[in-house]
Amino acid sequence: MPLTTKQEQTLTKFIAARQHWPKPQLDAAIWQIKWSLQALPHQKEPEDGEYDTFLMLAGRGSGKTHTASHWIGIRAWTFNKTRWLVTAPTSNDIRATCFEGDSGLLNIIPASLIESYNKSLFEIMLTNGSLIQGIPGSEPERYRGKQYHGAWFDELCAFDYIDEAYDGVQFTLRLRDPRLPRVQQIITTTPKPKELIVDLNEGKVGGDVYVANASSYDNRANLSETFFKQLETYDGTDIGKQEIYGQILDPESSGIIKRKMFKMWPASKPTPELEYVIASYDPATSEKTMNDPTACTVWGIFENTDVGTCVILLDAWDNHLSYPELRRKVIEDFKEVVYGADNTFAKGRKADLILMEDKSAGISLIQELQGAGVPVRGYNPGRADKVQRLNIVAPLVAKGKVYIPEDAKIPKQFSEWAKRFLRQVCSFPEAGGHDDYVDSLSQALRVLRDSGWVRLDPLPARDYDYADEDVRKRTANPYAQ
Repeated sequence: MPLTTKQEQTLTKFIAARQHWPKPQLDAAIWQIKWSLQALPHQKEPEDGEYDTFLMLAGRGSGKTHTASHWIGIRAWTFNKTRWLVTAPTSNDIRATCFEGDSGLLNIIPASLIESYNKSLFEIMLTNGSLIQGIPGSEPERYRGKQYHGAWFDELCAFDYIDEAYDGVQFTLRLRDPRLPRVQQIITTTPKPKELIVDLNEGKVGGDVYVANASSYDNRANLSETFFKQLETYDGTDIGKQEIYGQILDPESSGIIKRKMFKMWPASKPTPELEYVIASYDPATSEKTMNDPTACTVWGIFENTDVGTCVILLDAWDNHLSYPELRRKVIEDFKEVVYGADNTFAKGRKADLILMEDKSAGISLIQELQGAGVPVRGYNPGRADKVQRLNIVAPLVAKGKVYIPEDAKIPKQFSEWAKRFLRQVCSFPEAGGHDDYVDSLSQALRVLRDSGWVRLDPLPARDYDYADEDVRKRTANPYAQ
């Protein structure tokens, strides 16, 4: 926002009274004063500075990059010989937006404060010895071995390996400096309903999170009117809520399976008597696959007098496991875990079938488990993609055939351990990212349906009112005379 006439006059007097200062010192002072006067409310961090993560969820053109460039640039200059990380979805994003863009660091930090810029290494060295280094989120392994005093994530929602990148950066934020009250990071992004973003917004990760929300209209004074005329087309739409107003959409609103479709098994009732138990695994493609954990869901089959044969979720977990770890866990769970026991002697049963998609690591794992005496079966989804597979079994959930236990501590809420499963399944395919639980669910229900354990509709009773006399004679009980 342009300075007012009064502010311009005050700044001019300030400069005139300090002409004897060295140019870098004066330039730095002018830079910081201008920013303190021009920054919009959503661009200002809290005065007490008591936060670990500054999360800016804002619409297009709201000044996110401008804010972060000042945030990290001023810190790098104020505290000499410090190290700072800038990370964005790709190398080009770091160069074209974060460093060389109109609101990038090279255009925000006064030139007299910059000693050098290494374009190939993405490094800005300031004259005070501080370093600002860029590493793309597309290469999260490059965070290893690095250490910084703070970091800037630009457009975190656009990262292909969002969790891997975020976790990798957290391990780099380990440099301590008595001049800095705490290690901090700023995240600027137009929000998408990614699990990490939702957790950050709710303060579930990232320590103390300060959230700033803004829309494109909050920065109207600095943008062209043509831009806002174009935005009118999107007002009132979901994409407008997200891209203009910076709102996190509910990913479950357009999911194939709705949360309300799942039936809740009351916490006050014991686990039903199980006729069959199936453990369904979706193994990671390889232990090096980014953002791709192994997921497992365990399902019990039982008879329900209201709707016939049903299934209940007994366990759900996902974890990044190496091949040997996964093999060991599958065998141990099969041998030791009893489902539906409810602490009652001689009640409950072990898994009757281990189901595993026969792809990549799963192929070798199936062979080894069979050799170890584990009743494992490979599942081949054929040519159907993930969306088609879920659509095939979704009617079973919609018909009330699938139960999830109620939380024993919070009435009318699903169990805490099942919430991650529910969030992923019910937001698919809108949220993107993880879909391992989706595969585990769809293959389990598909096998149970195809093998006859669970039917969408009960077999119709024969109606003999429309049968001819010969049929009635043939079906009559010969011993009833």
